[in-house]
Amino acid sequence: MTHETTPLTDLSENSPRATLKTLTLGCKVNQYETEYVRQGLTQIGYRDAEEKEVADLCVVNTCTVTNEADSKSRQVIRQLARRNPGTRIVVMGCYATRAAEEVAQLPNVIEVVKDKRELPDLLGRFGVRDIPLGINQFGSRHRAYVKIQDGCLLKCSYCIIPKVRPQMYSRPLKEIVAEVRQLIDHGYREIVLTGIHLGHYGVDFNHGKPKSEWTRLAHLVQQLAELPGSFRLRLSSIEATEVTRELLDVMTRYQDRVCPHLHICLQSGSDTILRKMKRRWGTRRFLDRCRLVRETLDTPAITTDVIVGFPGETEEHFAQTLATCEASGFSKIHHFPFSPRKTTPAAEMPDQVPGDIKKARGKRLLELETQLKVQYYQQLVGKTLEVLIEGSDPQRPGWQQGTTCRYAPISFYAPDSAPGDLVKVQATKLAGETLEGTFTSPVEAC
Repeated sequence: MTHETTPLTDLSENSPRATLKTLTLGCKVNQYETEYVRQGLTQIGYRDAEEKEVADLCVVNTCTVTNEADSKSRQVIRQLARRNPGTRIVVMGCYATRAAEEVAQLPNVIEVVKDKRELPDLLGRFGVRDIPLGINQFGSRHRAYVKIQDGCLLKCSYCIIPKVRPQMYSRPLKEIVAEVRQLIDHGYREIVLTGIHLGHYGVDFNHGKPKSEWTRLAHLVQQLAELPGSFRLRLSSIEATEVTRELLDVMTRYQDRVCPHLHICLQSGSDTILRKMKRRWGTRRFLDRCRLVRETLDTPAITTDVIVGFPGETEEHFAQTLATCEASGFSKIHHFPFSPRKTTPAAEMPDQVPGDIKKARGKRLLELETQLKVQYYQQLVGKTLEVLIEGSDPQRPGWQQGTTCRYAPISFYAPDSAPGDLVKVQATKLAGETLEGTFTSPVEAC
């Protein structure tokens, strides 16, 4: 929606001096979509504004997964308007979809994009003639996120995302392969596949087809793994139901290409709470799937999400969550206090958990996470790991810091290496919560 009559193409006058600032809140999909818009605008002469330079145009990609995300979205829009006098602000993202009229009233907002499928149209209104099908860079990062699908059809009782991204669709396989090839050619050594419901990639392609003709996530991963070059693939968040034997088979066959790391969403370790959440699997099947992952892959990292303080969660339920997390052997747990979202069933449930209890339970879960993380990292000592160098250690000249294929941080001495390099490092010890290792060789293209 727009509440100015000025054509968007007039805002920049197609000037090569027009300046742009982008700001993203929320998930990897949002980060991808912001980069898509940024690259489209740079085609017509926009350039990224310097840190203290006033921007002619600001693009804000918002999140609405929690009340706090809504608040942060409003805050950053107001800050951009205040710090960039005269700027025009375009707002997109899930908060913009959910509360378009509210967002439109914020200072300097000239357009609210309510549907991400309208992004090509947005670029067209700015004068972009060659609408991009994807991206070929990802800012100053050393890894690139690639969105492969959008939309969620699940009905988890706490989640507002299906209401703001209800249309599920998958990007064409050939389009994704071409995009990843471009990113590899531009020097990105880690490609992270992401989506609103990653494991449902291809489901919309398969209606009416026999199973032998289906396209699923495993097919896409295999095609990407077969691309030439020095790079690796990582999967973002996935449901336990979609960690299929076919996907694990591809990860095994292409173990030098696909990171042995899966972020499998748990949300609660109590079957009672999982039923109230309307999650599809109970803890027994979840643990069985984690066991299958460990039996199939070599020392895989399994990370997860947990909501603390869901309505009706008792101390017994929380103790069950701790026990399930321990049995799963997670190497990292992203935990969030329950945030009631209007229009979701969970917001109206009785027995809402007080904030101080959520905070105390979150602290206990963090303590368990630290314990499990250290136990897992200790298993990696002695292994040769593939590492993406993220930066130099400011305290130790010649030392590099990076992320292993198993999502563990590591430091090592390699004065001739640089951020963005993909190298092999033998982990030699655990120092606190960070591995240390010995550089062995760069990762060769294959």
